[in-house]
Amino acid sequence: MLARAADWLSRLRGWQRLSIAFLAGVAMILAFAPFSFVPVLIVSFPLLLLLLDGCRTWRSAAAVGWAFGFGHYLTSFYWISEAFFVDEEQFGAIAYPAVTALAAGVGVFIAVVTGVTHLIAPAGEDDMPDDRTATTMCRVLIFASAWVLIEWIKSWIFTGFPWNPVGAVWSEETTPFGLPMIQVSTLIGTYGLSLITVIAAAMPVVLAHAPRFRRAWITAALPLLALLVIGAAGAARLANAETTFVDGVKLRLVQAGISQRDRARPSLWESQLQDYVNLSTQNRPADITHVIWGEAAVPPTFFLNLNEGHRTVAARAAPPGGALITGADRALRNETQYTAIYNSMFVIPPDGNITASYDKTHLVPFGEYMPLRWLIPYEKITGGVGDYGVGTGLATLNAPGLPPFTPLICYEAIFSGEVTPGGAERPRWLLNLTNDAWFGMSTGPYQHYATARLRAVEEGLSLVRVANTGISAVIDGTGRTIAALGLGERGVLDARLPEAVGDNTPFGLLGNVIPLFLATVAGALALTIHRRRNRVGSKP
Repeated sequence: MLARAADWLSRLRGWQRLSIAFLAGVAMILAFAPFSFVPVLIVSFPLLLLLLDGCRTWRSAAAVGWAFGFGHYLTSFYWISEAFFVDEEQFGAIAYPAVTALAAGVGVFIAVVTGVTHLIAPAGEDDMPDDRTATTMCRVLIFASAWVLIEWIKSWIFTGFPWNPVGAVWSEETTPFGLPMIQVSTLIGTYGLSLITVIAAAMPVVLAHAPRFRRAWITAALPLLALLVIGAAGAARLANAETTFVDGVKLRLVQAGISQRDRARPSLWESQLQDYVNLSTQNRPADITHVIWGEAAVPPTFFLNLNEGHRTVAARAAPPGGALITGADRALRNETQYTAIYNSMFVIPPDGNITASYDKTHLVPFGEYMPLRWLIPYEKITGGVGDYGVGTGLATLNAPGLPPFTPLICYEAIFSGEVTPGGAERPRWLLNLTNDAWFGMSTGPYQHYATARLRAVEEGLSLVRVANTGISAVIDGTGRTIAALGLGERGVLDARLPEAVGDNTPFGLLGNVIPLFLATVAGALALTIHRRRNRVGSKP
């Protein structure tokens, strides 16, 4: 069947090839949360590689890759448009054009991947089956290598936006083998898991060129077998990893379920703050030691570092002997005006004093600051005049009664290898406050949650996630959900804090050095094998 598909695809015109590539990219979103239908990758990736076989130049290969990337990112990023409709009058008209332009721009990264893949010419019909299998295997390896290196580049270029790395398809607990599969990220990180997944999903394309050749079947099966071995090893790790908890600590996570449109109404701000306090204190067990609210749970302009009255109200949520941890804006001002505003996190005990704070370091373009202000005649979509200030960097905070932790605000949790401060005290857990209310009931909050889970496994640290409208959860260092409140639910979550899994993990020590090394080796191996076979084949 693959051979017939390959023959049919090879005869397509250029626009037909681009259209199918686009649809293959669109279909790939089904592998990610909340759908988590991972087998779709065994269709999307081989189809993309078969389309590349019909490309005579690297430009046409890049065009096919761009069409695939455009389709994939259009569906990956569609949830961003939800934020524009919070203030529909000002931003609604540009919602879909903005997301389309973003997807088209990021699609260029996949064009680079397929352009690099074209360095190895596709197998020819006149080649022997062994040569066709080897050539196609090399193309898969260089494709996977380039894909992973591009995923990593996307995490830092233009400030970075590493949304939906392929490794994240395994991060939903409902995915068969999902939780066991992500255990390997303690060794090779999310990008290493992406590398293995892309190779395994794409390698069956070798069957299109040598459908009756036994070596082709073995080549296609080995990466899939490797996935099974990794999953089995992960299952064994989980079976032997008992979740333990920090003595004397019990958290109450507050998910108030206030829509972003209501959060933007100043007339409701006083009552919303009191609502958080009420949820924090009502029917609260005596053993609750700390209460945690989400990102920007305290309304803007209340500025807890300057406004003692609102800080006193918020402090009523803090349990005796414990503290409230909340997201809120922090402002600096002189005698006449505010000089800087930060998206921050505060630790506030019952006496109303601020004992620790953190300012967000990795800001969201267009949401928290406006790049290209000279060109784009809009303010940031989160409202207010001017940009948020940039924090001084990741930190390890110490709060009364808690092990040291690293605060991560909103999408700071999606950056693999960048969630603990280098050269500072290592945290014992991660705290992610976010406000996914901007994105309603779309796929965005599910994918944000799935990616954040990977940080817990990579670092071997429990992750506490508090979102204003969901998904809020406590996750242990192996990625198991201890307790959760779903998207759109309103309520509180009382849960103990899991201990870290050991002192550190290999990935925690070395970070993305490991997966980048593996990806480079895969690409170099593909090129070396291909060149050696070409030299042997060219001898008289």
